[in-house]
Amino acid sequence: MEPSKLTPQDNIVLIGMPGSGKSTIGIVLAKMLNYDFVDVDLVIQQRCDKTLQRLIDAIGPAGFIDVENEVLKSLDFQHTIISTGGSAVYSEEAISHLSNSGTIVYLEVGLPTLEEHLSDFSERGVVMRKEGAMSLYSLYEERVPLYERNADVTVNIDGLSITDAAHKIQEALGL
Repeated sequence: MEPSKLTPQDNIVLIGMPGSGKSTIGIVLAKMLNYDFVDVDLVIQQRCDKTLQRLIDAIGPAGFIDVENEVLKSLDFQHTIISTGGSAVYSEEAISHLSNSGTIVYLEVGLPTLEEHLSDFSERGVVMRKEGAMSLYSLYEERVPLYERNADVTVNIDGLSITDAAHKIQEALGL
């Protein structure tokens, strides 16, 4: 789908690394465009009645990815900014569903910026698919190709304020 062909009912789906600003920028973008806003991490927490980290601890990374996949596939919104969890790209079914409901925008941020935003992500509910603790670098190396492959539009927001990032996304989408 070409961004300029967004219809009023189409969603804008934000993907990207933890700490890239999907939720914060998504709220501002929703206000700017008069869209609704949904944070999928909060939807998962509400449906499971646990924080993301407690859910991951209880059912493991693979179990969490299954739950996230089911939640993402069940979403039925229109005219909504959807902030996904950073691990949404692990679920091909979910990404396919999201892609059919709108435009997927990858919020590209460099590793140094993420290191500033995520000094400690042990309680943030970040899914690590590999055994043992993954570094932010290895998580970045694993996920960036998935974000790039699944995005309809990539917007580099490194170093931008929240408002400037939202404006840049709006411009990239031709809205």
